[in-house]
Amino acid sequence: MLARVLSSAVIGIDAYLVEVEVDIAQGLPTFTTVGLPETAVKESRERVKSAIANSGYRFPADRITVNLAPANIKKEGTGFDLPMALGILSATGIIPENALRGYLFLGELSLDGRIKPVNGSLPMAIAARNAGYRGIIVPAENGREASVVADLCVYPVDTLGQVVDFLRGITSVAPQKADLKALFDAPLASAADFAEVMGQENAKRALEIAAAGGHNVLMIGPPGSGKTMLARRIPTILPPMSFEEAIETTKILSVVGMLDRRQPLVIQRPFRSPHHTISDAGLIGGGHVPRPGEVSLAHNGVLFLDELPEYKKNVLEVLRQPLEDLQVTISRAASTLTYPSSFMLIAAMNPCPCGYLADPRHACRCTAHQIQRYRAKISGPLLDRIDIHVEVPAVPHKDLVGTLESEPSTAIRQRVVAARQIQRQRFRRTNVYNNAQMASRHIRKHCHIDRDAEGVLTAAIERLGLSARAYNRILKISRTIADLEAMAEIKMHHVTEAIQYRSLDRSKQNL
Repeated sequence: MLARVLSSAVIGIDAYLVEVEVDIAQGLPTFTTVGLPETAVKESRERVKSAIANSGYRFPADRITVNLAPANIKKEGTGFDLPMALGILSATGIIPENALRGYLFLGELSLDGRIKPVNGSLPMAIAARNAGYRGIIVPAENGREASVVADLCVYPVDTLGQVVDFLRGITSVAPQKADLKALFDAPLASAADFAEVMGQENAKRALEIAAAGGHNVLMIGPPGSGKTMLARRIPTILPPMSFEEAIETTKILSVVGMLDRRQPLVIQRPFRSPHHTISDAGLIGGGHVPRPGEVSLAHNGVLFLDELPEYKKNVLEVLRQPLEDLQVTISRAASTLTYPSSFMLIAAMNPCPCGYLADPRHACRCTAHQIQRYRAKISGPLLDRIDIHVEVPAVPHKDLVGTLESEPSTAIRQRVVAARQIQRQRFRRTNVYNNAQMASRHIRKHCHIDRDAEGVLTAAIERLGLSARAYNRILKISRTIADLEAMAEIKMHHVTEAIQYRSLDRSKQNL
């Protein structure tokens, strides 16, 4: 007696199809699973056996062999419980063989037959749709997540008995569909707003430029100047997520089990703020079987590194590749996986170990050697990859108690969205989505400056000791400033303002 049930598993953030083959033959009662199952998959035999018995069906006292094909890929997770149980019930004649065709099944079984949620149901639903299957049967708690996939019937179920009755035609299960229009039209819930930030107009201008062009930012200022407050409000001025971005971000959170079951799709840009004690594997990703790190969890959003010099040097250095390539590749003996990591890096640091260098209200106690050693923790190559360096001084008391209202996030966001639309039109036939992603050929094509501006930029390069990469960064920032003003040509004042945002990237005496 042989039965075949279709299921799925995840590699990286994408799913592949797995055929669960169940063979029941005469012999001593055994339950063997082959096809490179890991521990959780091997343990499924006990869950499957109890779930079938406690759902009122007879578990065969024969030799049961379950093969997970393709057999050369290691299988992980508990999502094979349900297809294994259905395969056994089909092989014993309880479920008609043709009833299983055209469906993909996934779910973890409780001992009493209840079906528990699994990770990765969204990429699995996409794999089922792409393979041309008519439907996917998922745990009820995964129904909202899987239902965002168009042209696929998603059947949420609660128990093994409900699935068996559905396949036998005894009962029906209504397919679940997500209202994507209502989801994207709903106002974003955010308790933060730039209107709450008093003063710091120069820093807010720099962050607006960063959001408009997707640029990385380093904020330097004393404790209590508002660096963290500013960083946490950056997602409120970024453009709304597109459907493709929302799907990609949701897939990552789904795979790692961090998706809110009540929210079928992530429509707010993620904001990740790992502690400075994080390891390089925690930041980039890793493990025996590679898992996404913070740079991937921040995909299409913001990665905020507070107290940047406090991070281990090796942790900071591994950021260089994902900042350039917008993806991270993790190689292990078992597998090599690539995760997306297109994020805005927002970093913050004090100007010195005590934090009060050049603060008129506090005396700095640090020696020149201590300051130099503190700043040297951030390497030049990493600084080159941070487009904007901006000073965030202590807020004067008059700004804190003043009655003048700050500009809200909605007003800033409108200008950012308008600038991004210009960039989207500019790069419509390329794989570039914003000015920060421009390569050298794009800079030569879209960042022309006149002779006077070139002279000012050359003088700044020589005086500040900037690298060739920093030169390109200044041109990218100039292009973004011009886009915010809806100007096709880059003018002198665009370049001079952009140079100000590299003023901390100096040779010897400065960062």
